[in-house]
Amino acid sequence: MARRRGSEVTIRAVAERAGVSAMTVSNVINGTGKATDATRARVRAAIDALGYRPNAAARALASPGASRIGVVYANPQNAFLSAMLVGALHAAAKLGAQLMVEHCGEADYEALAESLRSLVRSGANALLLPPPYSELVAGKPILAELGVPVAAIAAGRAMPGLITVRVDDRAAARAMTDLLIAQGHRRIGFIAGPESHSSTAARREGYRDSLQAHGLSVEPDLIVAGEFTFESGLDAAAALLDLAERPDAIFACSDDLAAAVISVGARRDLRIPQDLAVAGFDDTPIAIKVWPTLTTVRQPISAMAEAAVLALAEGLRNGGLAGDMEDRIVGFELVERASTGG
Repeated sequence: MARRRGSEVTIRAVAERAGVSAMTVSNVINGTGKATDATRARVRAAIDALGYRPNAAARALASPGASRIGVVYANPQNAFLSAMLVGALHAAAKLGAQLMVEHCGEADYEALAESLRSLVRSGANALLLPPPYSELVAGKPILAELGVPVAAIAAGRAMPGLITVRVDDRAAARAMTDLLIAQGHRRIGFIAGPESHSSTAARREGYRDSLQAHGLSVEPDLIVAGEFTFESGLDAAAALLDLAERPDAIFACSDDLAAAVISVGARRDLRIPQDLAVAGFDDTPIAIKVWPTLTTVRQPISAMAEAAVLALAEGLRNGGLAGDMEDRIVGFELVERASTGG
């Protein structure tokens, strides 16, 4: 069998051949830990046999300034991206690390894979991904190929092979729907995000959980698709408000979608919240720029990005390992404002 190039051999392959853990291999490579001489000899023999070469990320860690975090993005005007970058920059400043930012554009696996390769070739020794990029690479061979730790924020679930920092989207959506029901609303519309985002399914399930817990039926006509954008929210709001029996409240999966609902409602002379209550998700700046101000779920995007970068730094200190990934769930907050009478 042909011997694989050292860059293709993972630390876990070395660990399996030597009969030890990946952490033990990392300790032997970095001269740390308490491995016996026999164990160190087995690990070195496995390294020689497989032609393993420790990745640059793992070797550069002795100097925090050498840490470079790669970030990919699509829409530079996206409020989510702005909040993510603020948090990532804050963490990078603490660590003396650098951020490397690359535009990827459309959420396409091949394009994303090439962008990530480009970042690693340019010196990135860890990667931070927003949705839906994390969904595209989770559990895929590209992660082993890259050979650096990868973190995702705001995913709707744990992602195989990635560090994830997220809110419990299902619980958050249920809590918001519970709030609307507690205010007396019984016909609640739901505007979903794109299916490429794992948070969309989680939030839809939370909405359904709440309705069912209160003995309310889940009506397919009251669930419409959106794209997390204001423009798609205009069409989604129109579809809901054109129903013969329109909803008395609408919960949208992003603040931009919810702002569009307020706009469409105003054009139809609906009083908000008296005729139509509106709620969103994220608590981005638009939530306090619209009138009435928007009731929403606050997920701490900047804090999540900061935590993710710190987790990446910890992964680098552990030898650049990308296994045994952490799934960290942070708290969300319901922020009641004028759009629901708060």
